[in-house]
Amino acid sequence: MVQPRDLPGRRLVRSAIFQGPGSFKRAAFERAARFRSASFQRRAGFEMAIFQGLAMFESATFERDALFWSVTFQGDARFGQAVFERAVSLGPLVCAGQVRMSEAVFSGPVTFEFAARRLECRRTRWLSTAELRLRYATVDFAHAVFEYPLTIAAQASPFTFPEGQPMAEPVLAGAPDATVPMASLRGVDAAQLVLADLDLSGCLFTGTVHLDQLRLEGTCSFDTVPPGTYWQHRPPVRFTRRCVLAEEHHWRAGRPAAARGWNVAVFGAGPVGPAQLAPVYRALRKAFEDGKNEPGAADFYYGEMEMRRHDRTGTTRAERGLLHGYWMLSGYGLRASRALGWLGAAMLVTIVLLMGYGLPRDSPKQEATGTVPPRGGTVTFEIDKADPQNPTGDWFTGERFEKALNVTLNSVVFRSSGQDLTTVGSYIEMASRLTEPILLGLAVLAVRNRVKR
Repeated sequence: MVQPRDLPGRRLVRSAIFQGPGSFKRAAFERAARFRSASFQRRAGFEMAIFQGLAMFESATFERDALFWSVTFQGDARFGQAVFERAVSLGPLVCAGQVRMSEAVFSGPVTFEFAARRLECRRTRWLSTAELRLRYATVDFAHAVFEYPLTIAAQASPFTFPEGQPMAEPVLAGAPDATVPMASLRGVDAAQLVLADLDLSGCLFTGTVHLDQLRLEGTCSFDTVPPGTYWQHRPPVRFTRRCVLAEEHHWRAGRPAAARGWNVAVFGAGPVGPAQLAPVYRALRKAFEDGKNEPGAADFYYGEMEMRRHDRTGTTRAERGLLHGYWMLSGYGLRASRALGWLGAAMLVTIVLLMGYGLPRDSPKQEATGTVPPRGGTVTFEIDKADPQNPTGDWFTGERFEKALNVTLNSVVFRSSGQDLTTVGSYIEMASRLTEPILLGLAVLAVRNRVKR
């Protein structure tokens, strides 16, 4: 059994084999501690150890339980390519730098409780269930492989010991907050993945498999459209607030006529366009719908339609034209104010046209004509109405406005007012009865999509 208490200077334990239990309880490593390629054949315990410098466990093998309880890393902790063959309990621990576990293999159940600045798990393999509870750490899970349920959750309050005492985090005193941003899920099969209370505003989703089966719990947050953006050398345009993916930010920021406020791509994100983003939005929409969160799915439906409208490779010109019209009229059936605005404009145009051309000059009167037989008998009358006459003179009067408003309001609910109209007025009424109920229906649909459960 190895039981160091105070290990000053650089410690290099390269390719060492610990055949018995390795106990480093309360050990203090003043400088770099290197256990690269070390093999722990029995239990490895680093309870309450302090690593003041770099801690390296790269390519190490833990054949039994590995315990890192109440450990403090004042520098980086590297577990790249390490192999954990049994249960692993890493934490609660505090790391002032990064915890790197890229290409590590976890064969047994895993429990992580980290308060660190960054957790890198690229190309890791998880062969059993795992639960990661994190504070502060930016998580990179690109191309990780797991065969059982894996949960990544943010911990709002400090971790506590079994006796109830909270774990101190002095090395992270300068960290802004305890939110846990997710950096990347590219190349991951998300069928067994659960994310809880994470910040997904900067997460890269393109290339994730089975994204529609991803489970989002708690208050997972996404990035949003800039509150006020303006096109360069053009009139100002304000975008409607909605949740967007980080990759849409990158794509819009890289366009020739880019709008201000969009976030530029981070290093290594790679070029992504509408053709790649549309299926990602579609999969996330389905994930929200399966979770019975229809209002939350609405923003991702909007994003999917936006990407289809801008996709010049997978969407035909005719389809893009239809999508553009759908966007202008009602924001893909999600913007009630836009549909009501167009409805109000259509009603105003209808009223003006009816007052100018649709209403006759005077209401036609009925006329009865007949012939009286010379010697008496049955009298036959023919009742007819004169044709409406086109208006002349003062078109815009209060009486004509009232009649035009009556015709227009009946058209909105797909009814005929029964008002006498000129030939032009009849066509105006038919067009109004076709378009205005559609706009009203789009407004109702938009409200329903925002409140549906």
